Amino acid sequence: MRLMRLDKPIGILLLLWPTLWALWIAGEGHPHLWLIVVFVAGVVLMRSAGCVINDYADRKIDSHVKRTAQRPLTAGLVSKKEALVLFGILVALAFLLVVTLNPLTIGLSLVGAFLATSYPFTKRFTHLPQAYLGAAFGWAIPMAFAAQTGSVDPRSWWLFAAVLVWALIYDTMYAMVDRDDDLKIGVKSTAILFGRYDRLIISLLQLVFLGLLIHVGRLFGLGPYYYLGLAVAAVLMVYHQWLIRNRQRAPCF
Repeated sequence: MRLMRLDKPIGILLLLWPTLWALWIAGEGHPHLWLIVVFVAGVVLMRSAGCVINDYADRKIDSHVKRTAQRPLTAGLVSKKEALVLFGILVALAFLLVVTLNPLTIGLSLVGAFLATSYPFTKRFTHLPQAYLGAAFGWAIPMAFAAQTGSVDPRSWWLFAAVLVWALIYDTMYAMVDRDDDLKIGVKSTAILFGRYDRLIISLLQLVFLGLLIHVGRLFGLGPYYYLGLAVAAVLMVYHQWLIRNRQRAPCF
């Protein structure tokens, strides 16, 4: 359970919200019940699988990072073989769910599985692993549209872009926690890339994110409750900026 990070379900929520946005928009407020079951279960399974393969990929790095030093693989509580077997089981269960859907959704799921599996390795090659994470988390959006309508609505890519920017925002704040450790061991992140301009760039990305969601609302003709939700989100973003104002580990986390 700790290896799958089920004791820290916020990652499930970060993947679940965009999935539900897409299902409800694609279904015009009434998504099919079976799709809700498949996608919610799929979110839990694939987020868990992503955590397992992430810890497997980072098992040598994690011991040098204060926040991750006690993860099960790094601490020797779980073997490499056990982790890979668990990863295989989780992916297989997720695939059994997706094969109940149409061929387009099945095909898109293979891309999503590749993104989730390859993400942990990106921090070795690029300062933008947070953007790659956004693509992995946002890929449920074209899948949801494909499952609900049989095609991927071109307008849905604006929602995908919003989720990618959103991941850049929250995962850069998250990466600020590990910045000192990452610099020592050579791991790359947007927190390192942005440097002393981190808060400024995050604030600009927050504006872009809200702008993209306003555009999504106009494209799909969404009503006042949607924009009320965006207003609440904007207030929370101001609060987040206040939390990270001193760049201290705990508030950034």
